[in-house]
Amino acid sequence: MKDLKEAIKENKGVVLGTQRALKKLKMKSLKRIYVSSNVPEEVLEDIEHYAKLYNIPLVKLKESNEELGVLCRKPFSVSVLGLE
Repeated sequence: MKDLKEAIKENKGVVLGTQRALKKLKMKSLKRIYVSSNVPEEVLEDIEHYAKLYNIPLVKLKESNEELGVLCRKPFSVSVLGLE
C-alpha cells in the first residue's frame, strides 16, 4: 500500500480504470495491479487471468472503489488501478 500511495502522490505511472488497466496488463507494461474490495466479479476474473498469465502481482485492497477514488484524489470511484 505504501508504494501505491507514493505513486499516487507523485502521479507517476498510475493507470486508472478497468479498460485502461486491462489494456496495459495485456501489453505487460504494468509492475503491479490493484483492485478494490467491491470490484465486479467478471472484472476480477479477467484481471486475475491476465495477471497470472504474465506473472504480474495482483493486490486485492480492503478499500472499496469509493475509498480508492478518494485516495487517488478523484471525484469518482476507482475499481482498478495499475502501476507502470
